[in-house]
Amino acid sequence: MLFTGHSEHTIDSKLRLAIPAKYRNKWDPAKDGSSWVSVPWPTGQIRLYTEAEYERVSGSVGQAMPVGEAADLQLMLFGLAEQLVMDSAGRIALPKTQLEDTGFKPDQQVIVVGAGKHMEIWQPEAFKTIKSATFARIPTLLQNRLQNPPAST
Repeated sequence: MLFTGHSEHTIDSKLRLAIPAKYRNKWDPAKDGSSWVSVPWPTGQIRLYTEAEYERVSGSVGQAMPVGEAADLQLMLFGLAEQLVMDSAGRIALPKTQLEDTGFKPDQQVIVVGAGKHMEIWQPEAFKTIKSATFARIPTLLQNRLQNPPAST
């Protein structure tokens, strides 16, 4: 599933967030998995993956008996991640610890941003800042990416 665009939402008093309808309507549990996986990110966002995409992304990290940095990464990637089941109203209950780790509060406006193969939950001001700082650089960033593609996983 490809996540594009962004929209304003609210984390309610019960720490629930509605998955935007434009994503829910494309979600296929047979292909995408039966749940979502949330991962707090050190720059203040929460990343949301479909279950299938999280398994794909984390596959290279989940090697047996890792050591050093690989063990640290595996501990954080899996230890901080939470599997979330969507309710009948299309909401997920965000883990309190993830909200605390990233600075989110109950009854807060957020921006849900499509980021290709996952979504990100952003503080509105932080998203506005990164958007302002990055928008004019898109041609340069794209050129750099085309010249130096990431290693495939």
